[in-house]
Amino acid sequence: MIRAVGRALAACVRPMDTVARFGGEEFAIILPNCPPAFGLAVAERIRLKVQHRAITAAHGVDVHVTISLGGAFAPQWVRSSTTLWIERADRQLYRAKAEGRNRACLEQPAVSHVSAEEKGRLFGVSQHQDLE
Repeated sequence: MIRAVGRALAACVRPMDTVARFGGEEFAIILPNCPPAFGLAVAERIRLKVQHRAITAAHGVDVHVTISLGGAFAPQWVRSSTTLWIERADRQLYRAKAEGRNRACLEQPAVSHVSAEEKGRLFGVSQHQDLE
């Protein structure tokens, strides 16, 4: 069962992504350079793939399984640790289970608004260039 679920997960991600068994019946999936807007779409694709895949168990019996997913975002500019990201993803996993299982819950990425002044400072453009 674990191997069949692992194969389903691997079939849903890009070659550059990593799927690994993380413990007992948990898996970790790392999606580098995956924008937050696509995270939920990937999680839903994975969830549906597993849900719709019949797995042949002992004695030739087809079994249908479901999964719950939890996810956390790791922006490139944030210095953190693997342990913290796993804890954040785990909180979302438990949320998915508490909300009825067979669902994906991802933390909301921090939304930061960058003002025109901040953009100018970032890109070296002065708002007052015409005056100089």
